[in-house]
Amino acid sequence: MFDNLLNFISRNQETVATIFERYRSLDRPFLLKSELWDEFLTFCRETALTELTASVLGEALAKSQEAVIDEERLCLAIRPKVARWHYLRYTFANKEVAEIGVADFLAFKEKIALGAPPGPVLEFDLQPFERDFPKMTQVRSIGHGVEFLNRAFSNRLSRNLAGGDELIFSFLRVHGYGNQPFMINDRIRNIRELHAALADGMEYVHKRSPESQWQDMAPHLEALGFAPGWGRTGKQIGKSFSRLADLLEAPDHETLMRFITLVPMIFNIAIISPHGYFGQENVLGLPDTGGQIVYILDQVRALEREMQARIYHHGLDIRPQILIVTRLIPEAGGTPCNIPKEKVEGTDNVHIVRIPFRRRDGSILPQWISRFQVWPYLERFAAEAKDEVVKMLGRRPDLVIGNYSDGNLVSYIMAKSLGVTQCTIAHALEKTKYLYSALYWKQMEEQYHFSCQFTADMIAMNAADFIIASTYQEIAGSADVVGQYESYSSFTMPELQRVIQGINAFDPKFNIVSPGADENIYFPYRDHDRRFSGLINEIEALLFGGPHPQGRGVLADREKPLIFSMARLDHIKNLTGLVEWYGRDSRLRELANLVIVGGSIDPEQSGDEEERAQILLMHELFARYGLDIQVRWLGLRLDKRVSGELYRVIADHQGVFVQPALFEAFGLTVIEAMAAGLPTFATRYGGPLEIIEDGISGFHIDPNHGEIASTLLAEFFRDCVNDPGYWRRISEGGLTRVQAQYTWRLYAKRLLSLTCIYGFWKFATNLERQETNRYLEMLYHLQYRRLAEEMEGSNLYP
Repeated sequence: MFDNLLNFISRNQETVATIFERYRSLDRPFLLKSELWDEFLTFCRETALTELTASVLGEALAKSQEAVIDEERLCLAIRPKVARWHYLRYTFANKEVAEIGVADFLAFKEKIALGAPPGPVLEFDLQPFERDFPKMTQVRSIGHGVEFLNRAFSNRLSRNLAGGDELIFSFLRVHGYGNQPFMINDRIRNIRELHAALADGMEYVHKRSPESQWQDMAPHLEALGFAPGWGRTGKQIGKSFSRLADLLEAPDHETLMRFITLVPMIFNIAIISPHGYFGQENVLGLPDTGGQIVYILDQVRALEREMQARIYHHGLDIRPQILIVTRLIPEAGGTPCNIPKEKVEGTDNVHIVRIPFRRRDGSILPQWISRFQVWPYLERFAAEAKDEVVKMLGRRPDLVIGNYSDGNLVSYIMAKSLGVTQCTIAHALEKTKYLYSALYWKQMEEQYHFSCQFTADMIAMNAADFIIASTYQEIAGSADVVGQYESYSSFTMPELQRVIQGINAFDPKFNIVSPGADENIYFPYRDHDRRFSGLINEIEALLFGGPHPQGRGVLADREKPLIFSMARLDHIKNLTGLVEWYGRDSRLRELANLVIVGGSIDPEQSGDEEERAQILLMHELFARYGLDIQVRWLGLRLDKRVSGELYRVIADHQGVFVQPALFEAFGLTVIEAMAAGLPTFATRYGGPLEIIEDGISGFHIDPNHGEIASTLLAEFFRDCVNDPGYWRRISEGGLTRVQAQYTWRLYAKRLLSLTCIYGFWKFATNLERQETNRYLEMLYHLQYRRLAEEMEGSNLYP
């Protein structure tokens, strides 16, 4: 494409010059994708040159993510394909065009942002350290890193069978728990003896009943050199022996994956989530406290069940442990966040462990602070948390999982210190939420401290052994939208750091593992025997009752179906945007009522500036459009059982769920609503684009075009009137989609299998990337720590 573009420009200099001059005449140094395209379309209409839209120039402008312009030059960042970038520079004086490198493009952005040529700055570039590490090349492979690694490395094993045999033998010898070895004991001393013992073992097990227990066969199998871990029954043991025999004979990637996931490796997990109010009750809806808490609590229940099942089938009698490590908040405000240790309900051995944030002098910070302010406390938090985790487990964990930017940095510090496998989960990356958050970081620093956050993101994500993303969109976006992780591939923070290559979306550490909804809470409205019937009257009163002390609006017409949305009340979640769409659309207001659950109705009850602004805006919208008889706004934090039944009551009334966020990394409420059977309309920016099959299991909406979204909603309700079966078809489509793709059982199986496989390759290869990690250590010590210390030393800091 790029060579063709250069040729087109050289042949059509005057036309191209006119278009680029038009961009310059806007007198704006930065133009975004939509602005570039809209201005180009206007030019084509005014000049009757509509054929240009189908030209290579039109294609390039359609794929341009941004333009940077001054009096002398115009530079375009063109993304012709997912995670592939080119940079073009046009000089107005001589009408010359040339391709430039990413460093030159970023330097030009800095010059415009600073108003002067940039001085020397730290350039962060991982490419020299990663040249020899295998990377994927196909867009369709993004997010399937473990499959790629298995293919790449098992091919090496198959080319060197002797070396591969020795590697697998060495790997089997390292496993055990306490003084108990697993898989093989010291009677097997080399690969030749393993082959012989395996042949004898397979013959012996084949003669026994499939239901024979390990303890009955142990004397014979242990004499051959085998130890517990192969399985509980003869059938399971024989299956494990057979898979190892297949692997030793022909180590292809599928055989390798099947066997490695059978090896008992994971008994203890530490899950890190420092910010917000982490608790099981009275916390949801508080600042920085939402879907991530629900995600982790559902995650640990599923992981414990899967770990217990695996350990049982291994034939072992070990009680797995999971620790959720979060922050202790002495001034907990009616939440349990001041309790040092708390058992997770519905589990056998999962606990929340709370560690305080400490100031430099060792004193405990008593109050909640925003997720944007936590950075100076994390290193001390990580050290104290590491000691507490080892003390409680009696050993180091087998896996450390970080959550969000702060938890991922703590997991990096802990995993590095303990020498264990590290997994990171972003949930949401702030960089994509705030326009030009990197470029104008200085202007945002006092409130958001992006200098620390974006540096921490690059360290933790590049150091992780593997990364979990909920959707493909999260990693690499779509043909038109840049993915969250991809946005870290190159960017600049003027006078701080210029990132030439930060995160590579083609890195095989990325894996898509989608969460689900708690199936005991979020199940179909038509499953009447399972429903929480005792809550239905309470919910009906919440929806249709009179004035509520924590709400605004009373629904005058109870017969209309309900449009429902529930989220934190912040700018990104865009609940006020949904209310404005509804208020403006008279047709939609005739067809349906609107119910909003989020935030508080009293700005004085909120300690978050952004939430207070949204509360005031919500009240203003009610007044502007006269919504008090058509919109019910409840400023409540709902118990999970209540929220689950609320979805179903909305479904009883033939309603819909709308998730109007400007961006949503995944969208747990989307999954919850679909699992309840509610037809769901959700943002096309982020995870919901992948979760929902448009027109089949729900609908995509563009939150930037509210009038189109409200029209789509109105048309849906009109279609339901004209076709009584339409609502149910979309409802069933959503249920089918969730049950096939988004369950916690599938999630837990996938995550534990990934841990086993990455653990094997970390043992077997240079998966630790020693050179890269040394580079990241320098960034941590010379850049991140300095920034965090400056934060703590500022007068504005708690």
